[in-house]
Order: sequence, then C-alpha cells, then structure tokens
Amino acid sequence: MFTIEFSRIVDPVMLKLDRWSLDAAKLIPNLILAVFMLIAFRYIASYTSRIVTRILTRLSSNTALIGLLAALTKISIFMVGIFFALGLMGLEKTVASLVAGAGVLALAIGFAFQDLTANFISGAFIAIQRPISVGDIIETNGFTGKVLSINLRSVLLDNFAGQYVELPSKDIFQKPIVNYSNSGERRIQLQCGVAYDSDLNSVEELAVDTIKALDFLSATRPVELQFTQFGDSSIDFQLLFWIDPLKGGPGPAKSKAIKSLKVAFEKAGIVIPFPVRTLEYVPKPDLSTDVG
Repeated sequence: MFTIEFSRIVDPVMLKLDRWSLDAAKLIPNLILAVFMLIAFRYIASYTSRIVTRILTRLSSNTALIGLLAALTKISIFMVGIFFALGLMGLEKTVASLVAGAGVLALAIGFAFQDLTANFISGAFIAIQRPISVGDIIETNGFTGKVLSINLRSVLLDNFAGQYVELPSKDIFQKPIVNYSNSGERRIQLQCGVAYDSDLNSVEELAVDTIKALDFLSATRPVELQFTQFGDSSIDFQLLFWIDPLKGGPGPAKSKAIKSLKVAFEKAGIVIPFPVRTLEYVPKPDLSTDVG
C-alpha cells in the first residue's frame, strides 16, 4: 500500500525531471553557440570602441566626450550580442521584455534627470561644433573669463578676479557667446572729453598719434576717433582701437591708454574739463513771524 502511494508521488516528479533533462540536452548546442556568440560580440565591441576612440581623437580634444561615446558604442554592441544569444536559446519573450524594460527605464531616467541630460547633450554638441576652445577669452551668461576646461556637464572659466566660474553646458549652448579669441584681437572703447574752446582737429590728431605709439596695439587695425556729443561742460569723443591679447589684456591696455592720453593733453595745453554744477540756494520763509 505504501509502495503504491510512493510511486504515485515519485513517478510524476521523475517524468518531469526526464523531460527537463531532455530539454536541457537539446539546449546544450544552442547554449554553447550562445556563449561563443557572446565572446565574439565582446571582442567586436572592444575593437570597435578602440576604432571610435581613434577617430574621435582626431575630430575633438574633449576626452570626456570621446570616452562616453566609446563606452556607449561598446555597451550597445555587447547588448546586441546578448539579445542574439537569448534568441538562440529560444528566449524571445525575455528579449522583448528586456527591450521594453530598457525603454521604460530610459524614459524614467530622462524625466528624473532632465537638467543633467540636457547638460550632457549640450556638452556633446559643444564638443562637436567647438564654438569655444580651452584658452579662449569669452563672455557669456554675464561672465567674462578664460576657458580652463570643457566637460560634458559644465565649462570652467577663470574670471580674472581670482575665482573660477563653472557654467552648465546647457547655458553655454543656449545663450549667446562673445568669443574674443576668434580673431586674435579685441577692440577697446575709451571715452573722453575736451573743453569747448579746444581745436578739435588738433585734439583728434594728438589723441590718435598717442594711442598709435602704444606697444600693445594690433598692427592690422586702425585707431579711430569719433566725436559723440556736446556735453554739459565738454565736447565728448570716443577712441576705438584694437589690441593684441598676446601683448596685454584689455584692462591694463585701457589704463595705459588713459594715462598716456592725459599726459599728452597736458603737454599740449588741451583741457579735459570736469563737470561743473551750479547750485541755487532759496531761503525758506520765516513762518515764526506773526503777520496779523
């Protein structure tokens, strides 16, 4: 009686194990082929990643972007190998589930890290289009400085005041950029004024010659003087001249130009007037006197 009951329990289990063993035996060739396919795709992914790195190194100097694209290439090719291997083993439903899950995960990450994703994409476009380079003097987002590094997430500036400014790549990519290093020159505007009794032709000639004598000027750009308005106490003008950044920065150049212009005007007897204000004092009536 006990033997009959034991057989009723054990026989279905053994039959199930026999079926599994037969199915496993049938899957062994596919399993071996899937393993070889994964190994092959792994080597293909590594080789392709090295080729992508070499090509991108010639096109861009941004090591972060090169490393990211090379890693994405390697991961993408190896994932294709995994999908093929699962397909060989008859796990098509698993492949479909993995693809759907990856899509949902990517969508969720995109919504959760919108700013981070936007910065990475903007950093990639900056590295590809290269509107700025390391060492450039730029003005953007209210900051002026020298570009120290260009990363995928941010751009680091030296603001010439002893501080570093880190700007998100999204702001750099979406906002206007003034690149003072593109032409290798930078224009300086200097405002000044002379007395009304001055000879304007002599003022123009002396001011232009004084600026031309400075050693930081660009050799290819002219010095211009433009009278702008009749001021309260002077005839105002502006000097426009270009400097070579390799010979000096805009701040020291403008300071030296102001000192040289003042000395030249003093020697020539040309007056730079200061504003004159006339104040009229009106006494208040004495309300303490009894009129009535």
